[in-house]
Amino acid sequence: MLVHHATGLRVRAARRLFDETGMSLVFVSVGFMAFFAATTLAIDVGLFMTARTQAQSAADAGALAGATAFVYESFDDRTVGGPAVQSAINTAKRNRIVGGPVEINPADVTFPVGSGGQFDRVQVWVRRNSIPTLIGDLFNIPTFDTTATATAEAAPANAMTCVKPFTIPDKWVENKTPPWTIDSTFDRYDNKGAIIPNADVYIPPSATYKTWTAADAGTRFILRAGTGNNIEPTFYYSWKMPGDIGGDYYRDNIANCNPTVIPVGVTMTQEPGAMEGPTIDGLRDLVAKDPTARWDDYQKKVISDFGQSPRVFPIPLYDPDLYQNGKQNGRTATLISRNWLGFFVEGFNGNEVYGRLVPITGVIDTSLPLAPDGVYPRAIRLVK
Repeated sequence: MLVHHATGLRVRAARRLFDETGMSLVFVSVGFMAFFAATTLAIDVGLFMTARTQAQSAADAGALAGATAFVYESFDDRTVGGPAVQSAINTAKRNRIVGGPVEINPADVTFPVGSGGQFDRVQVWVRRNSIPTLIGDLFNIPTFDTTATATAEAAPANAMTCVKPFTIPDKWVENKTPPWTIDSTFDRYDNKGAIIPNADVYIPPSATYKTWTAADAGTRFILRAGTGNNIEPTFYYSWKMPGDIGGDYYRDNIANCNPTVIPVGVTMTQEPGAMEGPTIDGLRDLVAKDPTARWDDYQKKVISDFGQSPRVFPIPLYDPDLYQNGKQNGRTATLISRNWLGFFVEGFNGNEVYGRLVPITGVIDTSLPLAPDGVYPRAIRLVK
């Protein structure tokens, strides 16, 4: 009887020693902890990537805002309180990085030299420090920092879109009856094609010379159909744009945006016949698209519900020397664009169109030669 009892005890002890009951619960618990740790770590990795992406978006926005301020406010003011620095900072701060504020100071906005040797770039550096992690504390990483940088430029535009089918002369050096005004006439050649005394001189935009500058923004201007052989700043000549022909097509190109990319240096063929009526009609249609837009003299800009009013458009500026030389020498007078101006239509008086000269942005067509730094329009783009 005692032997049997001892044997039973040994059997029960062996069973308890090798019993695997409850091991699945251990495995599940260990697996759950590993899964939880991996999931939480994945969330932290996603947090890192989100923070980096949001920081880059803030830097991109700030750099583009700084370059835009070059074009529409001041190209030369690079001071701490200037529009380029302040626009870059304020725009970057409108963004958030993982729900927190973007950190950026005036020293984080710099102006590196561009590819053309001009200081037309804005570089912005942003950051957010001490972003808390979820599981990083287990690896002695309770927080992390993120930074980003971006560079934008306001480079000379070598082409334009939404161009209107009329052109006026580029500004020249007025020697005959100085100074140059919107009532001046270009006088360089006599009726035999010889250069006259005290002749006016046209100098195309170049790396060292500008016919128009940001200081000209807001200048009141009048557009009227050109008459005779006079070359005056306010006299326009109609030209045939690529595409269809006829008065309706001409008017439609004024009232709407022709997407054709027009390069600097394009030869413009004059439209046959009088286009004064279609020009005025097209501009009236254009004004009707944004009837409440106005020029603000205090802010020196156009106020519009559209942001960029459709009543602002580029006008090609032709070479007055080349044109008059052809006229006076009995050759075909050639209209070749050398520059562009932005024009805001304010109103009409009969067949005269009143408006303001305004900043304008263009495009950079990589298939075309680079534009000289002296051209008026700029192309705003991210470069880094």
